Amino acid sequence: MQYSIIQVILVFVVTFIAAIDQFSFLESLYQPLVMGMVIGLILGDLTTGLIVGGTYQLMTIGNMPIGGAQPPNAVVGGIMATVLAISLGLEPNIAVATAIPFSLLGQYGVTLIFTLMSPLMSKADQFSADANPQGIERINYLSMTLLGLIFGAVVTLFFIGGATMGDAVVKAIPTWLSDGLSAAGGMMRFVGFAILLKFMMNRDMWGFYFMGFGLALIVSGISTLATPALLILALIGFGIAYWDYQQQTKLKGAAIDSDGGEEDGI
Repeated sequence: MQYSIIQVILVFVVTFIAAIDQFSFLESLYQPLVMGMVIGLILGDLTTGLIVGGTYQLMTIGNMPIGGAQPPNAVVGGIMATVLAISLGLEPNIAVATAIPFSLLGQYGVTLIFTLMSPLMSKADQFSADANPQGIERINYLSMTLLGLIFGAVVTLFFIGGATMGDAVVKAIPTWLSDGLSAAGGMMRFVGFAILLKFMMNRDMWGFYFMGFGLALIVSGISTLATPALLILALIGFGIAYWDYQQQTKLKGAAIDSDGGEEDGI
């Protein structure tokens, strides 16, 4: 499948911005769900972009950096999964599994930038001591530019290569490998969600978890409700959360009001 030079440039620009957003803007634009939608719009397949982005989001939802250790990069991985699914016509689960090596490249890129910028921290301290904010800004702009260029180059080069040799690449993948990648990609989203639950769940939350799981089975089993199922469940969840917040607020207010005053000695 061939793509125009405008689409290639847009993919590079979007990747460049997402790379900076992950560590500097912090607006969550880099999240796979958002990037999948944007790349899908650029490449002309919004539906596939949303499916792949959502699948990759579930896989990475529990990933987080610990100290200096970086997890497989969600920016490069999510964008490449969408690019592979659309340009090569891969099934979403296969595309997600195939994008893992690219996410590792992104991880290495982040580690490289962190290593290169470490010696400049003493220079930033000197700029701070000299009351020179422009110098600190230049260091930050340098790191953001380098990170964006590395991410953009990785994604764009493999995008061009995949779009040029797409049919040959797909035909070269044996059936046993594609089936294995599909199974691995389908499993990864559950692993990611399990990691998130490990950190977030406590005894007070298990009831809501099982209730949500049951509601999902009921809603998805009704044909008229299956399409807007996610929106319906989100609204139900928001309603329960808001009700719980109101109840907790009232209880705290009642506890404060019932403390008694100093006059009666209670």
